[in-house]
Formats: sequence, C-alpha cells, structure tokens
Amino acid sequence: MKMLLRYREAWLLLAIAVVVGLISTRFPAFARPGNLAQVFNDTSILMILALGQMVVILTRGIDLSMASNLCFTGMVVAMLNAAHPGIPVVILILIALAVGLVLGAINGLLVWRLNIPSIVVTLGTLTIYRGATFVLSGGAWVNADKMSPAFIGFQRAAFLGVPVLSWIAIGVIALFFVLMTRTPLGRSVHAAGVNPTAAVYTGIDVGRTQFLAFCISGMIAGLCGYLWVSRYVIASVEVASGYELNIIAACVIGGISIAGGIGSVGGAVLGALFLGIIANALPVINISPFWQMAISGSAIILAVVLNARGERRQGRIILKKAEAT
Repeated sequence: MKMLLRYREAWLLLAIAVVVGLISTRFPAFARPGNLAQVFNDTSILMILALGQMVVILTRGIDLSMASNLCFTGMVVAMLNAAHPGIPVVILILIALAVGLVLGAINGLLVWRLNIPSIVVTLGTLTIYRGATFVLSGGAWVNADKMSPAFIGFQRAAFLGVPVLSWIAIGVIALFFVLMTRTPLGRSVHAAGVNPTAAVYTGIDVGRTQFLAFCISGMIAGLCGYLWVSRYVIASVEVASGYELNIIAACVIGGISIAGGIGSVGGAVLGALFLGIIANALPVINISPFWQMAISGSAIILAVVLNARGERRQGRIILKKAEAT
C-alpha cells in the first residue's frame, strides 16, 4: 500500500511540475520561487480543509457540510470581533475551533449512534448550518470596516518572510502527518476504512473512530472559518458556497480512495496544490474559468480511474498470496 501511495504522489508531483513548466514557457515569472510561495499561500486554506476531509473519507465517510461549517464559524467569530474588538485573535481562533468541533460532533453522533449514512447526514447539516448562519446574522454581512486590524492582519503578517497563513498550513500538515502515521487513532482510521469488520475483531470501535474523524473535520472547518473571513474580509451567508466540491476534489485527485482506507497526508496536500496551481495559472494565460472547471473535472475523473485500478490490483495481489498459502 505504501509503495502504491508513493507512486501516486510521485506522479501527481510530476503533473504539478509539468503544469508549472508549461505555464512558465509563456510567463517565466510564474515559476519564480516568490510566485510559487504565493500560490502555496493562496492554496493554504484548501490544503487544511482537504486534510480534515481526508480523515473522514478514510473511514468510508464523507463530510459535505465542511464549507457550511466554515461559513457559520466564520460568521460567529466575525460578529464577535465586530461587537468586541478587544477580544484577542487567539481567543477567537479557539472559539472557532470549539464551534467547529460542536458542529462536527453533531455529524459524527448522527452517523455513529443512529447509523445514518454520512452522505445523508452531512447533506442535511450542510443546509442546516448554512441556514443557521442566516438566522444568526439576520442576512447581514460583516465587512472589513467592522473588523479590527488585528483580526484582519494576524494571518497576513509575515514570519521569516513567510505569511503566517502559510505557517499555519505547514503546522497543520505536520500535525496531521504525526496523527496519521504515529498515533493509534491514525492506525484506527486506516483500519476502519480498509476492513471495518476485521477492525472490530482487533478491538477498534469503528463507530467511535468515525465520530472522532467528524470531530477533526469539524475543528478544521472551524479554524478555516476564521482564516477565510479574515483573509477575504467578509462574512456572509454565501461564504464558501459550493466549496465542499473543491475540498472533495482535492482529496480524490490526491489519491484518497472514496471507498476508504487508502490515502495519505502528502496526497491530500498535493491534490489541493494541484487545484491551486490550476486556479492561479489558467487566468494568467487568459483561459476561461469554464475551461478551468473542465480541466479540474477531467483530473478528478482520471484520479478516480487510477484509484479504482490501483485498488483492484491490490485485491488481486492479496488473492494470489492467499492461494499460495
């Protein structure tokens, strides 16, 4: 499994290099380190969200409500900042994490305790959380003039020449790498996705693992609620509308199997980075946004085909080993 994942990531990294190379033949400035660092920064929020979604998908679930969770938590912290500008940004981020955790836990409890398919649960909460944002704000927007300078400037500040937003993304990537490769929860997440029945016999509570996965995705959405609102300096009901599709696309392109159990942190990050480069590169060469959607969709279909072939190949190898014994 690890060799296959490395193979997928290597090909995705090669595809990113090819796209950058092709664009730089017409616009050499695109491949400059400073511009690529800006692309990374622009894609940071998508990377972070893809990692949260990855954990859920690995357990054979899906979270369609991440963008709505982001919208609601972003509105909460924006309204708090507008009403009480003196609240430290760190406290607001902790509040966003807590609110996101609660919304994610609701999803997880419904999936775990009521045994409702995650796609049904999160399709419902997608609408509920978006509607709750409207009720909370009364349909009003929170604009830049109502946000404090500290609220807006925190993730825009630079440390060692790199924006804080990029450092947050790097920190989250490192945290997820440790979580997924060095902790019992990470092993449980993979085991629950590969074979839930076998996981139960090894002492893993599959339902509880799914619940924790939704809690993680909820916290990630909460964090990105603050990051999104402070970056684009607006909080409204329409924030991140439809963005859940980009999040899932990043995971699929990164080799995260919708069937569960197969995927890596590196794959999710590279999948998001691929979409980020496409989004930044195509406007530079005056390609219509509709072609951008077509290219992204083609990449998703190709990734699904490669994932399916890889999973079938793994299945045949396991069968041969069983016959040999």
